[in-house]
Amino acid sequence: MIAGVARELRAEAERTNERRVLVLAGDRDRGTDAAYDAIVSLGVDDEAVSLVSTREGFRFEEHRPRSADELLGRTREAVVLDCHERFVPNALGRAVGAVDGGGLLILLTPPLDNWPAVRDRFDDSLAVPPYGVGDVTGRFRERLVSTLRTHPGIAVVALGDDPAGDALERDGLTAEKGDERGGGDERGGEGEPDDADDRDAPSPPPGAAFPAAAYGACLTDDQARAVRAFEALADPGSAVVVESNRGRGKSSAAGIAAGALALGGADVLVTAPAFRNAAEVFARARELIGTETDGGCGEADRNDRRGDADERDLRTPAGGRVRFMSPAAAAADADEADAAVVDEAAALPVRLLEGFLDAPAVAFCTTVHGYEGAGRGFAVRFRERLVGSRFAVRDVRLDEPIRYARNDPVEAWASRALLLDARPAVDDAVADASVDDATYRALDPEELRADETLLAEAFGLLVTAHYRTEPNDLARLLDAPNLVARALVADDRVVAVALLAREGGLDPETRRRMYEGERVRGNMVPDVLTSQLRDEDAAAPRGLRTVRIATHHALRDAGFGLRLLGEVHDEFGGDAGDGAAAGPVDYFSVGYGATPRLLRFWDRAGYRTAHLSTNRNDASGEHSAIMLRPETAAGRDLLARHAVAFRDRERDGLSDAHRDVDPDVIRGALGACSASVPVDLTETEWRSVVGASVGPGMYDSAPGAFRDLALAALVEGTDLDDRAERLLVRKVLQGRPWEEVADDLGFASTSACMRALGDAYTPLVERYGTDFALAERERFTGE
Repeated sequence: MIAGVARELRAEAERTNERRVLVLAGDRDRGTDAAYDAIVSLGVDDEAVSLVSTREGFRFEEHRPRSADELLGRTREAVVLDCHERFVPNALGRAVGAVDGGGLLILLTPPLDNWPAVRDRFDDSLAVPPYGVGDVTGRFRERLVSTLRTHPGIAVVALGDDPAGDALERDGLTAEKGDERGGGDERGGEGEPDDADDRDAPSPPPGAAFPAAAYGACLTDDQARAVRAFEALADPGSAVVVESNRGRGKSSAAGIAAGALALGGADVLVTAPAFRNAAEVFARARELIGTETDGGCGEADRNDRRGDADERDLRTPAGGRVRFMSPAAAAADADEADAAVVDEAAALPVRLLEGFLDAPAVAFCTTVHGYEGAGRGFAVRFRERLVGSRFAVRDVRLDEPIRYARNDPVEAWASRALLLDARPAVDDAVADASVDDATYRALDPEELRADETLLAEAFGLLVTAHYRTEPNDLARLLDAPNLVARALVADDRVVAVALLAREGGLDPETRRRMYEGERVRGNMVPDVLTSQLRDEDAAAPRGLRTVRIATHHALRDAGFGLRLLGEVHDEFGGDAGDGAAAGPVDYFSVGYGATPRLLRFWDRAGYRTAHLSTNRNDASGEHSAIMLRPETAAGRDLLARHAVAFRDRERDGLSDAHRDVDPDVIRGALGACSASVPVDLTETEWRSVVGASVGPGMYDSAPGAFRDLALAALVEGTDLDDRAERLLVRKVLQGRPWEEVADDLGFASTSACMRALGDAYTPLVERYGTDFALAERERFTGE
C-alpha cells in the first residue's frame, strides 16, 4: 500500500510541479523499512535522496538532525526526516527547503496520537536545571500534528505491526481522482502545471552588459532582474543584495552572473557555508561558460570530478574565473578578487560577513522567512553595516517560484507549522498605540497554542527584531518549562514582547559540577559567572534573564521596551512579586551582542555591567555583554563582586583582549559599571598628570596613573565631550599608537591629539586631585 501511496503522491507532485509530504507514523524500524519501499517504488536515484536521522548506515546521503543546515542550497528529489529519538524543528525547515518540485518529503514519526506525549533528546535540551524532562510539554508537536492532519498535500499512513496492518488516514492528494489539472479548488492545487521548461526565456534588457545567453538562461522575469542587478559588480564600490524565499532561483541567478563576469575577464570569488550549498551557483556558471565558449569547459569538468573540496575553479579563455573558497578563507582574501558572491549569507556569522566589505564589489544572496543558519543576523545586524559602508547598495527581491509551483501546498504548510512567515501586526493597526494605554499581559503557552493570531504576532516580533530567532525557538516558547513570555498589547495587537528565562537557584552539588567545568543547560548567566569568571556561588541566587525583547518597528524609541521591562520588574522582582507562582527572583539579567545603542537602553533600564566577552560572538559579530539588575540582598551581593571584578579586568584587558573593541562600546560598558574606582596616585604620578594637562609634562612618563584616572572617570561619568572620552579609551586604556588614534578620531595631527589628551585631564585633576596635585597645578596656572 505504501508504495502505491508514494507513487500517487509523486505523480501528482510531478504533474503540478509541487511537492508532497508522506507521513509514516508508527514504529521506527517499520517506518524506516516503509520509507525504503516508498523510495524504491518511485525509481529515484539514491544520489538524489537525503536522510536526516540520528542513525547511521543508510545507503542515502546522511545528515544528523543538528547538522541539517548542510542541506542549505541543495535540491533533492526526496528527503527522509526521521523524527524519532531527536526531532529538531530546525531540521524540519531545512528538509522541506531541500525538496524540489515533483519531490517528496517523507516523515518518520511516532503514532500521531501519541507523538505530543513522547519525550526525546530534543526535549532533554529544553529541560534545563532545575527542571526535568517531565516538565517539558508537547504543545509544539500537538500543533504540528494538527497541521499534518488538516493541510493539503500531506498523506498520513498509520503503520501496523506489519504491512498488512497499515492504514491510510489521508491520501494527501489535492486534486480529485482522475483530475489531471492538479487541483485549482480549495484543496490547494494551482491549476495548470507550472512547467519551467515551457516558460518563455526573458529577453536581454536594453543596454545589457552581460551576453544574451545569460538572460536566455533565466527562467523568470524576477531572475532576469536579479542578473541585471549583478551587472553592477563589474564596477568597484557596488554591492547587490538578492533576497527571496527558498526555490526562487537566487543561487541560479548568482551563478549566471558569476559566469558572465568571468567571461568578461573578472575573478569572481564565491563562498557559502559549504561547497555543496554553492553547487547550484557553479552549475549555472559552468553552463553559461560552456555555452559561450562552445563547450570549452574542460577545466570546469576536471574540477567537478575533484570531489567536495574547499576550492573549485572555473576558468574562461578571457582569463576570468569563478572560484570557491570556504567562508573564513574567502573573507580573508575578498580584496584579492574583482567581485565576491556570498550565497546563503544569512547562514554565516556577521563577523565573517564583515570581511567581504573589503572586496571591490560584493553580492549577498540570502533567504528570507526561512531562518537559515543562525537566524536573521544578516537582516537584523549586518544589513545596517552594509548600508553604512562605502558601497552603493542595490536590492533585488525574487518572488516567482522556480523549483516548484507558486501555490505549492508544502511551502504553505511549512510556513504555518514553523511560522516561517510570522510577521508582527501591520503598521496601520498599531500606529496610534500609546505606551501609557498599552496593557501588560502574560502570554500563556496554552493560550498561544490555541490562538494562531496571537502566536504569529508575538513570534513575528521576535523574528523581525532579533538575529537569532529560529524554528527551535517556537518549540521553546510553547514547551520549555523555564521560559515565560510577557507582552504589551494595544487594541488587541501585540506591540512589544519579552521572552524570559528562569536561571540559577541551583543546588550546591550542581554548582560544584558547574564550577569544575560541567555545562548546565539553560543557565547562561550563572554558567558564565561560575565557569568562566570562577564564582562557585553565582548559581545560587535566582535570576530572570531576558532572552529576547522586541518592540514593533513602527513604535521604536517610544518607550514601549522600557515600559515592558518595568512591568516585568514589578511582577517578578524581589519580595514584591510572586513570579507566576514560581517565586520572586534575586536579580534580572541580560546577555547580548553589545552595541552603544543597546548599552544605553539597558543602562536606562537599571542594568549594570558584569562582563564583556573577550571574543566576538560568531552570530552577531559583537562582544557579548552580561548585565545584572539586583532585587534582593543576594542579587546585590552577586552584582557587587562581579562589578568589581569587571572593573579590575578592564584596567588591564583594555590593552589586551579588548584592544580593538569599539570605544563607544567600552564607554557604554564602563559607564554602566556600578563599582567605584579608587584613585591613589603617588606624588610623582600626580606631577606627571598635572604636567601633561597644564604644563610641560608627558603622558609617557606615567601611563599607569593616566589609566587609573581614565577608568575612574569613565565608570563614574565625565563632563567631557564624546571625542575626549573616545580619546581616553583609544589612547590611554587601549594603548593605541598616537598616529592611529589621531587618524581614527579626526585630529589634524598627532601633536593636536596629544594636546587634546592633556586638555581632557585638566578637569580630571580638578575632580580627583589631592592637595598636592592641586598645589602642583597652581604652579603652572596661578589658580
